[in-house]
Amino acid sequence: MIPRETIDRIHAAAKIEEVVSDYVTLRKRGANLIGLCPFHNEKTGSFTVSPSKGIYKCFGCGASGHAIKFIMEIEQCSFVEAVKQLGKKYHIEVEDRELTVEEQQRQDNRESMFVVNDFANKWFQQQLWDTQEGQVIGLSYFRERGLRDDIIRKYQLGYSPEKGNPLAKELQKQGFKEEFITNNVDTKIGVGVVGKSEDGRLYDRFRDRVIFPIFTVSGKPVAFAGRILKKKDNVGKYVNSPDSIIYSKTNELYGLFQAKQSIARTDMCYLVEGQMDVISMHQSGIENVVASGGTALTKPQIWLIKRFTSNITVLYDGDAAGIHAALRGIDMFLEAGFNVKVVLLPDGEDPDSYAQNHDSTEFIRYIEEHQTDFIRFKSALLSKAAGDDPFKRAELIKDITASIAIIPDIITRQVYVKDCAERLHMSEQVLTKEVINLRKKKMEEKAKEEKKNEAPAEPYSESGLTGEADHTEALTGSYSETVKPHSGLEANYYNLMQLVVRYGERPIEVDGEMYTIGELIIWTLENDEIQPPVPVYQTMIDEYKAHCKEEGFKAEHFFTFHSDPAISSMAIDMIAERYQFVKTESDVRMGELVTQLLFEIKLTVVNIQIADLEQGLKEAQEKGDVQRQFALLKHQPDLLAMRNELCKVLGNRVINI
Repeated sequence: MIPRETIDRIHAAAKIEEVVSDYVTLRKRGANLIGLCPFHNEKTGSFTVSPSKGIYKCFGCGASGHAIKFIMEIEQCSFVEAVKQLGKKYHIEVEDRELTVEEQQRQDNRESMFVVNDFANKWFQQQLWDTQEGQVIGLSYFRERGLRDDIIRKYQLGYSPEKGNPLAKELQKQGFKEEFITNNVDTKIGVGVVGKSEDGRLYDRFRDRVIFPIFTVSGKPVAFAGRILKKKDNVGKYVNSPDSIIYSKTNELYGLFQAKQSIARTDMCYLVEGQMDVISMHQSGIENVVASGGTALTKPQIWLIKRFTSNITVLYDGDAAGIHAALRGIDMFLEAGFNVKVVLLPDGEDPDSYAQNHDSTEFIRYIEEHQTDFIRFKSALLSKAAGDDPFKRAELIKDITASIAIIPDIITRQVYVKDCAERLHMSEQVLTKEVINLRKKKMEEKAKEEKKNEAPAEPYSESGLTGEADHTEALTGSYSETVKPHSGLEANYYNLMQLVVRYGERPIEVDGEMYTIGELIIWTLENDEIQPPVPVYQTMIDEYKAHCKEEGFKAEHFFTFHSDPAISSMAIDMIAERYQFVKTESDVRMGELVTQLLFEIKLTVVNIQIADLEQGLKEAQEKGDVQRQFALLKHQPDLLAMRNELCKVLGNRVINI
């Protein structure tokens, strides 16, 4: 087990803004920082980082946590792995703990696969630079394509020999298990740098190819793309790593690791198709460029880009295939709230060839002179195809308005409607009505789909993940229990526990007696036998009682960085509310507030008891149970009197938390 002191040291050393900034572009807003949430698709930033509190909170999807939790979720790793990563970042030695069998297996699988990829990546580079075959074939190819040695090394390009299966033999010699160097399509275990034939023989998947390693945002080699150099019948130009538990081609962008800082700095990203396009543009001086890897653009790839910028310029070949690809990607970017520009290169040119023949100044000048927004691009392209045919022109207009309709920002939509109306000689009112109808239809379809796919919340897992991950129930219940309730007993209890977390150790005077806020609230709840509506509250109460007398105890810090993820998540939600009390509130004011909330929860409990009693009376009357009716009626006056007294005390005062 990792000592608590080590975890506390890492919590103290890890600056949340530094940790998050490695993955998300943040901008200043008051005392906090804000950016686009990396855990769900959003178009306007609701992901808030509080350096003073050491936490993050998304007010869109509800994700929240501290630095360790962030690493767990963004890297899809265990608590121990996250602690180790931050320990390495902040030069703090971390002693490992004994893991459960399930944790150990999950961690071993992932770590083993990354270790295999790291070994293979270094081996491919060694083959390129240190063998005669690699230098003559692989290195010569890269140099003939115009790449400098420093760029080849920066992108860690490599080579896999033509004959035999040397990588498979070397991996086995080094003791790597077959299950991790091959790939099981069902379990997705194994990275697949080695293939296995039907007769059981192992072979190098990428043999006789130059190698382009693919990295995660944080720089881990997660997959490979191998390009063949000799044309062979029935052999594809590229071979890619298979999908696995650490890699999905739809979730990665080639070159993002090398480009992310430049993208954030320039607030602009260039999107191209292939690996050589990225590398050549980078070499020419345009570093903020990524590639979709030759596959159809996906939403996860788009949201990867949006972590760093909302401005995208799509560069495609000027041929028919390039034009088709540009059209396909535009709508996806628009729907994600991007400012989209399109550049078609001259016929016969691609970003790689153009970068080889032009420096960055010339390339950027060409982009600035030829880039166009999607309305001009699409209308010019489709108008040419439609000609004077009224039916085709109608289809053109419908096509363009469909693109406008998916833009999330209303002002941007209206600007494009006006521009479209002028260009296509259409009534602005007609186009606006069509856009409104399309959006309404889309919302109705989305509502139906969401209702159809409604499912119970997944339990919170120790790895910080939900869904298909291996679940480990949190000590105090499910993640869904940490969501702030809106009404009823849960809301009352939440409000009181929120005060315990924020101001638990703060002294106040009530009716001439001195208490701490935490002591007064917990003593009252227990004395009136008001049971917590969810288990996590009872655990928090028990923890508070056990530790509140310790020297230097601060409820906010204690609960925020608690080892139980359900307690930590609950506490972070409580201290990360958009609107919260100012800590300079007077003791009198705080005393009134606590008293008010305690009376409100008592009134809620009494109302619940009265409702239960009335339901019991109704059932007794239906069954003709006179004895039970008398027993219930005996308690009714006391409950009604208690309710009237509480209402009298509360009066019309309402103090919201």
